[in-house]
Amino acid sequence: MRLARWEQDRPGAHTMTSPTENKAVIRRFFAEIDAGNLASLDELVDEDYIDHHPPAFPGLPPGRAGLKRLFEIYQQWTPGVHEVLDQVAEGDLVLTRIRAHGPASLPDTGVVATAVHRVRDGKLVEHLDEHEYATRLTQIGVDAAS
Repeated sequence: MRLARWEQDRPGAHTMTSPTENKAVIRRFFAEIDAGNLASLDELVDEDYIDHHPPAFPGLPPGRAGLKRLFEIYQQWTPGVHEVLDQVAEGDLVLTRIRAHGPASLPDTGVVATAVHRVRDGKLVEHLDEHEYATRLTQIGVDAAS
């Protein structure tokens, strides 16, 4: 992961939150997703959110809108929960190691991911991770086009 390439500064004033507060934002993000509350992403994710990976599924819009669509797909095909295993934060960066568990009706994929989020003004603004979600979803027959 090359964090040096990340956008370091955006124009405008920003409210700096503590690493502890930033970790709480990330935990709430996963809890809201797990509860199916995608409307909360309007509060938790910046409209111009940047994901430094190609979309898991082709054709997703950029920013928060694409992230919402991604989680709509996940909820339709593999609703489950995220278990936060570890978190480390410094400044506005939060590294979170999570395990995603699928629903009882599907074999538990137990996918482990390591995600780095940048939190600014209490919102997720950037994301970079290592995971195998798309591979696992394809293995269980997810069709993102529907």
